[in-house]
Amino acid sequence: MMNKNIASEQLFWQCGRFQLSLQQPKIMGIVNLTPDSFSDGGHYNHSIVAALKHAEQLLSDGADILDIGGESTRPGSANVSAQDEWRRIEPVLQELVTWNIPITVDTRRAWVMQRLIDQQLTDGINDIQALEDEDAVMVLASVEKIGICLMHMQGQPETMHLHPIYEDVVSEVGQYLQQRVAVCEQAGIDRRRITIDPGFGFGKTQQHNIMLMQHFHEWQSLAACPALIGISRKKTIGTLTNEKDPEQRVTGSVVAAIAAIARGASIVRVHDVRATKQGLQVWAAMGGQLSV
Repeated sequence: MMNKNIASEQLFWQCGRFQLSLQQPKIMGIVNLTPDSFSDGGHYNHSIVAALKHAEQLLSDGADILDIGGESTRPGSANVSAQDEWRRIEPVLQELVTWNIPITVDTRRAWVMQRLIDQQLTDGINDIQALEDEDAVMVLASVEKIGICLMHMQGQPETMHLHPIYEDVVSEVGQYLQQRVAVCEQAGIDRRRITIDPGFGFGKTQQHNIMLMQHFHEWQSLAACPALIGISRKKTIGTLTNEKDPEQRVTGSVVAAIAAIARGASIVRVHDVRATKQGLQVWAAMGGQLSV
């Protein structure tokens, strides 16, 4: 199941201590250390032991990467301070970094990024604001190997879901990601460190999300970087399946992950690692083909 939809010169993602081959799709397991994330908020933030147990289970289920988050950015979410975000993630990362596994941190704050780098607590930064926080690009340019995911978001989490408007969502998302990749490269960041994410649900309507999936190649080709897709358990899945409970959207989420990989995604960010792994194994065994 080789991923043929990435530039031939980028067959790996440089993610901190690891060069992750992109010839096979990778599964990124989500560890939310928040009290209010849309799907699993409050499940793992009450103790370090609970968070580490969840991380261990994700790895056992087949996760290739763990993505750690200390701020909920669901639609309508309230802002939290950088200090509160750091307080949530730092003790868990101190343990996870000793496990010799790829770790990324879901943060949009340069202050947090700098501390992660100073303490060598992450292999990658997964940023919903595509390093638009002041000094974020400079912080990431100051190191050679930390991986980066640049995501598109229209507006801010508090209000992004209210009235998202585009003339052409596919080209606008692609052009934005292209511009952010260019900013990173101009700062001296190696393209092999960069992945891109169209930001399903981040300032997009249901139709916008569907258009981005249907026209995957069009937005990805503009930025010409490997795609990291996060659509797991989101409202789009719930709307399509008429399922209000995010924890009951597993089947729809697995199908969406496979659809993304079939269109050329290199990494899928998911809550349900075991189910996603099984789905990909069966799909591949039955002749699932990647789009080129």
